[in-house]
Amino acid sequence: MSKVIMIQGTMSNVGKSLLVGALCRIFKQDGLKAAPFKSQNMALNSFITKEGLEMGRAQVMQAECAGIEPSVYMNPILLKPTNDIGSQVIVNGEVVGNMNARDYFAFKKSLIPDIKAAYEKLGAMADVIVIEGAGSPAEINLKADDIVNMGMAKLVDAPVLLVGDIDRGGVFAQLLGTLELLEADERARVKGLIINKFRGDKSLLTSGIDMLEERGNVPVVGTIPYARLMIDDEDSLSDRLNNSNTASDGSSVVNIAVIRLPKISNFTDVAPFECIEGVGVKFVSKPSELEEADLVIIPGSKNTISDMKWLTESGMASAIIRFSVNRPVIGICGGFQMLGAVISDPDQVESDSLKQINGLGLIPMETIMEDKKYKTQTEGYFEKMTGVFACLSSEKYIGYELHNGRSLINGEAQTSFQSDNVFGTYVHGIFDNGDLALKLVNAIAEKKGLSLSEKFMDYKSIKEAEYDKLANLLRENMDMDYIYSLLK
Repeated sequence: MSKVIMIQGTMSNVGKSLLVGALCRIFKQDGLKAAPFKSQNMALNSFITKEGLEMGRAQVMQAECAGIEPSVYMNPILLKPTNDIGSQVIVNGEVVGNMNARDYFAFKKSLIPDIKAAYEKLGAMADVIVIEGAGSPAEINLKADDIVNMGMAKLVDAPVLLVGDIDRGGVFAQLLGTLELLEADERARVKGLIINKFRGDKSLLTSGIDMLEERGNVPVVGTIPYARLMIDDEDSLSDRLNNSNTASDGSSVVNIAVIRLPKISNFTDVAPFECIEGVGVKFVSKPSELEEADLVIIPGSKNTISDMKWLTESGMASAIIRFSVNRPVIGICGGFQMLGAVISDPDQVESDSLKQINGLGLIPMETIMEDKKYKTQTEGYFEKMTGVFACLSSEKYIGYELHNGRSLINGEAQTSFQSDNVFGTYVHGIFDNGDLALKLVNAIAEKKGLSLSEKFMDYKSIKEAEYDKLANLLRENMDMDYIYSLLK
């Protein structure tokens, strides 16, 4: 059976996902076959495997770090929030149904056999499994029947590294407070503490670390500097949604506005554009924020009808329609559905109150929501495109579809459609291929009479380089000899 180590955090968004990815990369570089594992993941960014099964994108990133094919065994339970108190529950890549928090809390213990089976299948093919926890192990109200933090660690007898985020302040209280709230046997599992996202001179932390180790009786095994890396984030807590990579001095050659839908999903589709020098990407929620943009992207949505209603009521719909007269608009998955004339929900799959809503009317298309979820990897070639999108004509793409509903034009189902300044597609990851993103922004820049400095990019190669940077960051700032000593 494989060896195991687990990363837990003092709270959400402390960097657990990236640290798991970094360890997977380091073990790969050192000649071991590593695999990531997260028993239960709550996120709206998901992926479809070759088998047509759905899993969280964070584990896909970690699998890429490990250099192995993503598998649903890495994420046997995926929760996709549908509202403030409920989620769609996906087990082993298939939808079980929607549950409110209370019902799921009672149901989750029955999933332990699925978790164990997935873990054992991974263990049969890997030398090391790197497990990621969720949120905090010290959530007192959730500790009963825990299946993702200490409950998971006990299930497979994993040593735990506990991570705190110094960038948000109070890291010593985070770490010590978490240790204090653990049961004695749980606390004994914590073999090391990690201070993440540090900015500044490490020597200034010495007195705090000494006290932390004395009071916590656990060594601090790493102080990881804050780093901006172009690596997929787990969910809507992502810093990407609150910041932009647009140059503050207005020097970006091409500016992209990504609509920050209330129920945004798979926003990682825009990641390739963020890697291009001279291209600014900003997530926006106000009509005025479109004024300086050269391209608008409407991303995926967990609830297209709800987000289309928000577009209309917020004034964004009118702003996007005006924008499309002279500048390009792209809609992906739910964003593609919103580009059409009408979205119908006769069986109330998405809405209890609306059976139909008008879309943006930029494509003569009707979308009919269905309970069936379309899940498949796909590849093909762009049709003959016009206008600024002509640069994509006949180019190959590879991606995946993940959606409810069919979109029809004159009675025929559509996967993609382009006309004038508008392009819509159901294919996630369509710009991850080769230099498709660069081709498009170059065409937009040329239309403005400007040019970008980059002449070629391969997004997959960029990601590989970023994974190596992440691994190097950990090697330089964490006691890897000690980490190896923990592997059981």
